[in-house]
Amino acid sequence: MHHGYSLARLVLFVVATALVATPQLTAADAPLKVFVLVGQSNMQGHAKVSTFDYLGDDPATRPLLEQMRGADGKPRTVPNTWISYLTQGKGPEDGEGVGPLTVGYGARTHPAKPSDKIGPEFTFGITVQSALRQPVLIIKTAWGGKSLHTDFRPPSAGVHALSHAEKASLERQGKDVSAEVRKRNQQSGEYYRRMVKHIDHVLSDIKRVYPDYDASLGYELAGFVWFQGWNDVVASSVYPQRGQPGGYDKYTEWMAQFIRDVRKELKAPHMPFVIGVLGVDGPGDNIEQRYRKIHETFRTAMAAPASLPEFKGNVIAVQTAPFWDMPLDRVQKKFEQVAQHRRALQKKVKSGEITNDELTQQLKQFEASLLSPQEVELRARAASNAGYHYYGCAKIMAQIGQAFAKATLKLQPPKAR
Repeated sequence: MHHGYSLARLVLFVVATALVATPQLTAADAPLKVFVLVGQSNMQGHAKVSTFDYLGDDPATRPLLEQMRGADGKPRTVPNTWISYLTQGKGPEDGEGVGPLTVGYGARTHPAKPSDKIGPEFTFGITVQSALRQPVLIIKTAWGGKSLHTDFRPPSAGVHALSHAEKASLERQGKDVSAEVRKRNQQSGEYYRRMVKHIDHVLSDIKRVYPDYDASLGYELAGFVWFQGWNDVVASSVYPQRGQPGGYDKYTEWMAQFIRDVRKELKAPHMPFVIGVLGVDGPGDNIEQRYRKIHETFRTAMAAPASLPEFKGNVIAVQTAPFWDMPLDRVQKKFEQVAQHRRALQKKVKSGEITNDELTQQLKQFEASLLSPQEVELRARAASNAGYHYYGCAKIMAQIGQAFAKATLKLQPPKAR
């Protein structure tokens, strides 16, 4: 008994000594993790805070809503997580929003002023902070209506040379082709350069954005997320064979060049890279027949760089179509029928067939025959924008941000994970 007791004391002493000698890493002791989020309007984010409650209607997303709100029921501020957001509002100039991560860093009317919207950044930050529990800085650069083929064109792709189809399209519009060529040359890569300039600006003086930054611990570029696509999927003159096999091969080529260039530019050769694949309209069989092949082939082209051997283990493509909300989609389609009926009635008013009062009455009857009060209420709770902006639905956007974070975390070195 005496020897056993002495052995037990010895074990306790060794364990206690080890704990003192190797204290656990705390948030204050860890290097800053920097994540870069880049893209167009859906990276900006158009999901209004007013649609948060809709997450609580679904048992699958209710736990996520609980992470998005504090005990007081208000949107939370994510601890140890700051953001710098470069964007363009209603005016011509870019502006920067800076602060602790919370809601309001979605699309903005005034770049430096909080909005009532979120993009992927909010739940992205919540998810990575929950997993890493150390200082996090998000650098977000996003502008609406931007392409990869021109605006974000990577340097190694050269300037965007107009194709025969593009020149023919300009001629049909009566435009000066030579002037458009010069304009396109100037535009090529403009937003790529703005993005890089802002990232460099933030990293050159991190304390300006993250006041508690400890320069002695340094920072790590821990991930880059790309969420773009709409301006390429609709660019029929740039991709004249779109909807056919290989029709968007140039997007795949430019995306791979973008990944290589941005890693070289940021001196981070193995920086984890996540491609958010455009998922507007949800699953393929839910897309209108005439656009189905176009979207399906584009999604394939967007995801393709992740399958290249050189990117194995450091690039992941995240499909966003699975987060499309089908109950909301079904209701929204009925509202589109109402809008179509309104336009038809307006033509009758214009031709003198009916009066404005009759239009109001007929439209009211049509809407009542098509939509239940519950469906009207669902849409009011769930949607705040158009379909190409994922209906401005926080349930969709929050899941997308969480998925981007999980993919980024998956690519972290084992120690970090």
